[in-house]
Amino acid sequence: MKLRIERAALLKSLQHMQSVVERRNTIPILSNVLLDASAGKLALTATDLDLWMVEHVDATVEQPGGTTVPAQTLYDIVRKLPDGAEVELSTETDGRLRVAAGRSRFHLPSLDREDFPLMPEGDLPHRFNLAAADLRRLIEKTRFAISTEETRYYLTGIYFHAAKTDSGSSLRAVATDGHRLARIETALPKGAAQIPGVIVPRKVVTEMYRLIEGADEDVALSLSDSKIRAEFNGAVLTSKLIDGTFPDYQRVIPSGNDKMLEVDAKAFSAAIDRVSTVSTEKSRAVKIALDKGKATLSASSAENASATEELAVGYDAAQIEIGFNAKYLIEILGEIDGESAEFAFADAVSPTIVRDTTDPGALYVLMPMRV
Repeated sequence: MKLRIERAALLKSLQHMQSVVERRNTIPILSNVLLDASAGKLALTATDLDLWMVEHVDATVEQPGGTTVPAQTLYDIVRKLPDGAEVELSTETDGRLRVAAGRSRFHLPSLDREDFPLMPEGDLPHRFNLAAADLRRLIEKTRFAISTEETRYYLTGIYFHAAKTDSGSSLRAVATDGHRLARIETALPKGAAQIPGVIVPRKVVTEMYRLIEGADEDVALSLSDSKIRAEFNGAVLTSKLIDGTFPDYQRVIPSGNDKMLEVDAKAFSAAIDRVSTVSTEKSRAVKIALDKGKATLSASSAENASATEELAVGYDAAQIEIGFNAKYLIEILGEIDGESAEFAFADAVSPTIVRDTTDPGALYVLMPMRV
């Protein structure tokens, strides 16, 4: 194998590869990236045996061929090369990969490409296109609520499904960790009406988001009950899905919350952040006391520190005092694109609904806490 390739193009692809590869591997070849050169393209492949990433990059190929080399090391080398450099990759008689750019020369150990795990084949019967911006929004506004608790593995991803709504049908993304829930929807793409409900793992969601960051084109998505594939701009991401049942999230979205509060999202978030500074507990609990036209935020610590702040808000219902985890509240407010956020309360112990007044497809649920 012998080829020349622009540093910037190779670096961008290697960034995707090295984030797929697990840092610690008991199987040495899983630490490697597969390089395969042919017909003006370099194909790079990385896997952790659950997720496969393949990306094709333009290159001047003098001699087709392939090898596998340590992904992290190759990424670090290319990252440290000067901007605008042309990188030459070639295999040597002893099997090593030679990396040359300017006056720099590197020789990396390789493992046989024949030992690299092949991507599993299989029929993915449901296929549809989704605008990259829409997929990015679905991921961006739900991923903060994905559970990190591995014992509840069925919550460690985003649940995608086709849902019936008052205005028709939508593609819905839902994530929850039991304390907060994010439900985001977009218009149902053509061909997605019969898709199964699937739970896409956190790592896959992260890699998919990296892949489409800043892009405007469509992403071709294929689904089965057990696998998902995303094809975009010369890259193909294929992964296993979480084998589990997502809970009936509709049951935790209350319907009778009648105490409405409207706030400036950024000002409210900043005030919560200031007040919760004194709270030393992990939860950083903050209490919100609501009265006509005003909200009083307060927090305290076991060391006798306390803080209060009063804000003018849109509130015209009965008095209520309710406590929240400040971090959870700030994270939800951070997903509000419009200037104002709308809260719907029932009482001090029931779930609270938060909406973005400019985005009817976004809904958040937050459980209160005792303070």
